[in-house]
Amino acid sequence: MISGAQNIFKIPELKRRILITFLFLAIYRIGVHIPTPGINGDALASFFAQAKGTLFELFGMFSGGGMERLSVFALGIMPYITASIILQLLTMVIPYLERLQKEGEIGRKKIVQYTRYGTVILSMIQGFGIAAGLEGISQGGQPVVLLPGWSFRIMTVITLTAGTAFIMWLGEQITERGIGNGISLIIFAGIVARMPTAVASTYEYFKVGQMGIITVLVLILLMVLVVAVIIFVETGQRRLPVQYAKRIVGRRVYGGQSTHLPLKLNTSGVIPPIFASSILVFPLTIVRLLPKPLLDAHPWIQSVLQNFGPSALLYNLIYVGLIFFFCYFYTAVTFNPNDVAENMKKFGGYIPGIRPGQKTAEYIDKVLTRITLGGAIYVSAICVLPTILYSRFHVSFYFGGTSLLIVVGVALDTVNQIEAHMLTRHYEGLMKKGRLKGRRG
Repeated sequence: MISGAQNIFKIPELKRRILITFLFLAIYRIGVHIPTPGINGDALASFFAQAKGTLFELFGMFSGGGMERLSVFALGIMPYITASIILQLLTMVIPYLERLQKEGEIGRKKIVQYTRYGTVILSMIQGFGIAAGLEGISQGGQPVVLLPGWSFRIMTVITLTAGTAFIMWLGEQITERGIGNGISLIIFAGIVARMPTAVASTYEYFKVGQMGIITVLVLILLMVLVVAVIIFVETGQRRLPVQYAKRIVGRRVYGGQSTHLPLKLNTSGVIPPIFASSILVFPLTIVRLLPKPLLDAHPWIQSVLQNFGPSALLYNLIYVGLIFFFCYFYTAVTFNPNDVAENMKKFGGYIPGIRPGQKTAEYIDKVLTRITLGGAIYVSAICVLPTILYSRFHVSFYFGGTSLLIVVGVALDTVNQIEAHMLTRHYEGLMKKGRLKGRRG
């Protein structure tokens, strides 16, 4: 692996792409520390310290810490992700978007353009909501917004929208000129940037005696085990054998070869836990923003805080249920067995023992349903892991949940792309024997 890593810098194009990627990610991390004008930094930091388990914490994860500082990149890449998901869902109900999706590169560019417009609109709405919401918040008698009013709101909307548009541009530049998926790498960089703080806090627990050496060793061993499980599942595939019949066109014979249809074990990726978290933490976020006299006058509101906290049993049961629902829902949206079966039939392909057409679609759907069940169990276990660790070891374990799925998934994708660049130029890959490819299911 060491010799393979050394070969990276022997390929000028790959070396240039990696350096460009690091440069753009460095620019992004610098922007995260540039605050929006008109904000009391100390009061804002105190507010976010009490906002654990709310939408603000979720936004903070995707903004790489920009939300806690209300930096120019406070919204992060979330508006782009939301716009992409909305466009993806709309292709099911709007025939025009469905046609664009099937038009190849031209249609894809159109959809990307619509996603950009949607990102700007969502950024403006979210920016205005954040500006208006912060004006009514004070911590320790100090207002979060120094000079509230329409001038602050307009300035904040422009600043945050421009910041998100710039991050979107950075992501596209990394995808085009760098290595890996730019948007995913930006999220990856934001999550990894928090790693030193998490390690330092764990060390402090150990230093003051709240954690013993055995507990630390168990955490390290569990961390390695969980990462190994994620790599195993994310690279796993269920391969359906496909046979193509021979076709004679003029004097040439086409087809006749055997191949396979790969189905990922976790088809839906990290979308289900993101959706589930957003829905669950929404009530908690609303309650956190209510004035204290109102909370004291209505005790039932306190019960909402207790039952919908991340460590509550009810919260985790509903969380797992929502993950299962969105795993099946998002898989149904992104993968259409009927289209796959029709394309196979059109080119003379068939699954041995299964009739082409509707029977093939039903078989693929049956296999996909079983795979999705395993994927939902796997995603739920990874996402509930931080709660178990916190309740058992009384420590906020960094490697767990949605963030861990994103970090490992993006790392695997980036390593695979580097491997592809090296192997196409006849260099030894990063892995000598075990390639990071899908395994047979």
